[in-house]
Amino acid sequence: MLHVEGPLLTVDASERSAHETDCDDVLSTFIGGRGVGTKLAYDRIPFDADPFGEENRLFFVTGPLQASRTSFTGRTSCTGLSPLTGGLLSSNAGGFLSRNLAATGYAAVEFVGSSDEPVVIHVRDDGVEIEPVPELEGALVSEVTDYVRENHDLDAENVACIGPAGENRVRFASIMTSEHRTFGRGGLGAVLGSKNVKAITFDGDVDRTIELPDVARDVHREAATSDSVMKRQGTAGLTAFANEVGALPTRYFSELSFEGTDGIDGDRVEERKFKKGTCSQCAFACKLPTRDEETDLETEGPEYETVMAFGSNAGVDDVRSVMKSNELCDEFGLDAISCGDVVAAYLASEGRFGDSELVHETVERIAHREGIGDRLAEGIDRIHEELGVRNWTAKGMEFAAHDGRALNGQALAFATANRGADHLYGSMYVYEYPLVAPDAALDPEGFEGKPDRLVEKENHNALLDSGIVCRFSRDVVDERRLATLLDADYEQLLAVGTRIVDLERRFNNERGFDRADDSLPYDLPGFEAALEEYYSVRGWADDGTVPPDRVGG
Repeated sequence: MLHVEGPLLTVDASERSAHETDCDDVLSTFIGGRGVGTKLAYDRIPFDADPFGEENRLFFVTGPLQASRTSFTGRTSCTGLSPLTGGLLSSNAGGFLSRNLAATGYAAVEFVGSSDEPVVIHVRDDGVEIEPVPELEGALVSEVTDYVRENHDLDAENVACIGPAGENRVRFASIMTSEHRTFGRGGLGAVLGSKNVKAITFDGDVDRTIELPDVARDVHREAATSDSVMKRQGTAGLTAFANEVGALPTRYFSELSFEGTDGIDGDRVEERKFKKGTCSQCAFACKLPTRDEETDLETEGPEYETVMAFGSNAGVDDVRSVMKSNELCDEFGLDAISCGDVVAAYLASEGRFGDSELVHETVERIAHREGIGDRLAEGIDRIHEELGVRNWTAKGMEFAAHDGRALNGQALAFATANRGADHLYGSMYVYEYPLVAPDAALDPEGFEGKPDRLVEKENHNALLDSGIVCRFSRDVVDERRLATLLDADYEQLLAVGTRIVDLERRFNNERGFDRADDSLPYDLPGFEAALEEYYSVRGWADDGTVPPDRVGG
């Protein structure tokens, strides 16, 4: 089985020290990316750790396919204890960071401790430098990137950094790379902020290039020649379709369709796309560099989830407003989904849906924890009673789009996902819209046949996140090709995915998570029976816990 190569590098921000550790046993069992990050976190983060404490750790991990030149492999994984959910969480970002991490020669880089002043940590193939940067306190993401470029001759693709939101420990702060690419969900940017690490750079000359079977060339060619709408509109192309089927959260989840989609849908985004955008080595080129000529606003995106969060869910029907919200989140270092939902909750409490000026003002207040922003920075789960609104979260994480009241399998996926209400953990919506071939599609209503499919999909996605392979490869990298690329039987690979999900769940069980946390803010007929079936398929107890012997302890 193909797996990432190299040692684990541990950087202690408290001690200003670094050392290497052999971790071949973890690499050979868990492949790379999310799998390796999850196993290292399970073994090395205390179950009772404070997400903002020195004992919490962040693991940046590359995968075996980042040593190749094939499409859909321009991603990097980051794992740590989430300050938003309180559980173990992995996030991955696209862009160009992955090859620079691979070029350091390390399979994984671990950050622990906390600096007594703001620092940039430079990870190179010949050592680690920890640079005090008091002048970067409060700096925007673009300002951090400019500093690194001017002082170290490194580009945005070498940088993983936080903005003011991470410094201020906003619980849904992001880690940003390539300026617009995001380790988004769950607040890992706030963890980096708690360590007083403003940025990390990765640079080196270690050649880790591997030769893959001929199927890699087929993948690359099909990525280049695909006529997918995503090449023109990214995921924003889903907006009108989700609206038509009644799965588009609107006005803080009070409605399931939005009359103003014509002003924010994929066509409006495509009109403002001014060049192609991609990730490292990828010929699919689905990114969205956009510019509005009237306002001179330039950003990347918005993607569908941002269109939902800052568009329909906020009652905003102007794509320019959504673009500005998107850019503010990128500059301040905020997860656009959580931030947009939090802003929508505030608009609901104030009766001011559609007020773009208030939306943008509130995003800035959240990033700096100013006024009401200080409370909103805690996330909906912690402040919904104070606002007098419903708690639209699962495990403390704000909901992504693809509403589960219309797509019931996705509702089950939101509830069971170890990292919270995230659409990519189980991705059941692809079968229910459907975005797959007719013979793989599922009726969006009800739960028949869905627990089994969800378990397989969660395991498959854990495998993709360990490879690391982009989710948008769905129509190109099928099970056979993935098995060929990773040099293993597909069932053997799915077993790796199972171990990853089990480890995440067991870690969270040790922190008090159980069946009560696999819940939704709405009722669906048959949900409890489907949840029990899901546990049975997974081999978990009826209370949603993993037997210790399944994870070796």
